[in-house]
Amino acid sequence: MTTLTIPDERIKGVSFDADLLTVELMDGRRISTPLAWYPRFAGATIPELQGWEIIGDGDGLHWEQFDEDLSVEGMLRGFPAAGFRTGVKR
Repeated sequence: MTTLTIPDERIKGVSFDADLLTVELMDGRRISTPLAWYPRFAGATIPELQGWEIIGDGDGLHWEQFDEDLSVEGMLRGFPAAGFRTGVKR
């Protein structure tokens, strides 16, 4: 018999380095996305980026200073924020 385990995708913690935003989920997974995906963070320092708060039931992040909200779902699906440009010309 197989037991279905539903992953707990609520946010447990957040960290940053020079290039990445990393979110740790309650189920132990970590999602890393490029900071470049979030144009509102351009030029932000690590201490400024650490001004986040968990929103919803743990499924999103909010930065008051940047007026930015990010969702776990968007990070899992690989969706950058609106306004991100890949540099690829069409």
